[in-house]
Amino acid sequence: MIDHALLLTALVTGLLGSTHCAGMCGGISAALPFAQPESSRKGAKLLAWQLAYNSGRLLTYALLGLVAGLLAQNIPGGWAQSPWPRVVAAVFMVLLGLYLAGWGNTLLKLEMLGGKLWQRLQPLRKKLLPIDHPLKAIAAGALWGFLPCGLVYSALTLALARADALQSAGLMLAFGLGTLPLLLVTGTLAGQLRQWLQQLAVRRVAGICVIVFGVWTAAAALLPGHAHHHDAAPEMQHEHHHHG
Repeated sequence: MIDHALLLTALVTGLLGSTHCAGMCGGISAALPFAQPESSRKGAKLLAWQLAYNSGRLLTYALLGLVAGLLAQNIPGGWAQSPWPRVVAAVFMVLLGLYLAGWGNTLLKLEMLGGKLWQRLQPLRKKLLPIDHPLKAIAAGALWGFLPCGLVYSALTLALARADALQSAGLMLAFGLGTLPLLLVTGTLAGQLRQWLQQLAVRRVAGICVIVFGVWTAAAALLPGHAHHHDAAPEMQHEHHHHG
């Protein structure tokens, strides 16, 4: 059975969390075109290349979700059926919210751990230059998906909470789609929007919304007979109201 509440949570985490992405990933997104032929750095062509990069990134997220789901499926002792995976995911969401709002940097320490893997991948990125073919762009995007990012780690805890390989992959895809609008815009319009998104007030609103979603996820897991999907709709409207 598809868990709509978790899918919604993953999508919203991507959408709100990408205010953090706009800083680091937005920089990459804006820099990537400079590895392309000059004729493809404007208008519709630029958008097509950005879609190629981002499709590579989403493929990596789906793969990571698949692995997380397989791992969670094989944890013994009925862990996957208990409420605890969701509680862990909720804790990560609260940490993400605090990080976005500038009130805590626990996730930054996790990003530093992931940095070691990223350094290993650096030589591969150089081999893809110049990016003169769409497949190279997809491959560059797939590598970009491994960039150490607290936001991605938070989403992966949601994928672990699902404990179903295909649905966990779907969750990571939903999360990736959530990050897509902002990254496409920062990749094509660059500077000004990125500066606006990095303003503290914008990040605080996004952070508070993610914290609210985290608390809601924990409550949904711990309260007996709490109907997940009935709460999703009002919560989502509340999110949009805040974000807009």
